[in-house]
Amino acid sequence: MAIQTAIVTAGVFIYFQIRGLTSSDPVAAHAHAWDVVGLERWLGVDVEATAQGPLLVRPWLATAANWIYIWGHWPVIIATMVWLAWRHRREFLRLRDAMLVSGAVGLVVFVTFPVAPPRLVHSGLVDTITLQSRSYRVLQPPNFTNQYAALPSLHAGWDLLVGIAIATATSWTALRLLAGLLPVLMAYAVVATANHYVLDVVAGMLLALAGYAIALWRERRIDRAGSSP
Repeated sequence: MAIQTAIVTAGVFIYFQIRGLTSSDPVAAHAHAWDVVGLERWLGVDVEATAQGPLLVRPWLATAANWIYIWGHWPVIIATMVWLAWRHRREFLRLRDAMLVSGAVGLVVFVTFPVAPPRLVHSGLVDTITLQSRSYRVLQPPNFTNQYAALPSLHAGWDLLVGIAIATATSWTALRLLAGLLPVLMAYAVVATANHYVLDVVAGMLLALAGYAIALWRERRIDRAGSSP
């Protein structure tokens, strides 16, 4: 347990240090953001302003979206990994590997293709989290963040992985329902708070699923090696 905790902690620390200390080019990040916007408009999925509209006139909805974004990510990830490590080691290792793989690929994308979030590109959109809450800065200090690391959205991708892990590990219907809602609610929250584009969410979830596939492949290789005479 101590070794696994150290591996996960080291992975998270390295992820945030590289993500936060990477010097992104604001000009390139804004140009890439408009590329994303152009593609969304072509696909007909540029709904960021529509998603945020209700939050600006209903403070309670903004608070709900903010809380999902803040408390539905790292606190949920940590609690889930502790529970899995304690009771469901196989699912824990699968989640750990999927997060490490997708996180590593995500870092490469952040460095090579910085993208500014909607809140920094669209004059009509605001960062509801910064305006209404200080909790996020406590959970994720400024020196650990990179405001040009919008694509892919690992908020959405990793919550998808957590949801899969919970649904796989438990037979409780209520918990499985919560696991299914988790990535859906996070996908809504990251877009409605103007922190990610819709395509950021899609990219994050696809990357997470690719990481999960690699984790499953590794798990099966280990199983085959263990069963060999």
